[in-house]
Amino acid sequence: QVQLVESGGGLVQAGGSLRLSCAASGSIFSINNMGWYRQAPGKQRELVATITSGGNTNYADSVKGRFTISRDNAKNTVYLQMNSLKPEDTAVYYCNANGVRAVTTLYYDMDYWGKGTLVTVSS
Repeated sequence: QVQLVESGGGLVQAGGSLRLSCAASGSIFSINNMGWYRQAPGKQRELVATITSGGNTNYADSVKGRFTISRDNAKNTVYLQMNSLKPEDTAVYYCNANGVRAVTTLYYDMDYWGKGTLVTVSS
């Protein structure tokens, strides 16, 4: 099995910053893409940012210029630096990782989600 554990959420005032972390562990052979998604109350989950194993990034228009995604491949960890936070950034933030997991000599595609971390931005 593979586990993703997020950390770093909390309450912050508008204009402030937070840094989220997500560490993947377990029977991982390789991770291709890692990303952050968020779900605000009453809304569907949406993409925030993704990063490939080679470091190519993709951002939602709403966070471009304010959020930065990065990863440490050696630690199977992805980060989300969030600056200039706005009340509309309030949501549960979920980490996602896809790639290949290994079970003895067998390999399987994997796509896992963390349980989420709450980010609340007050006005």
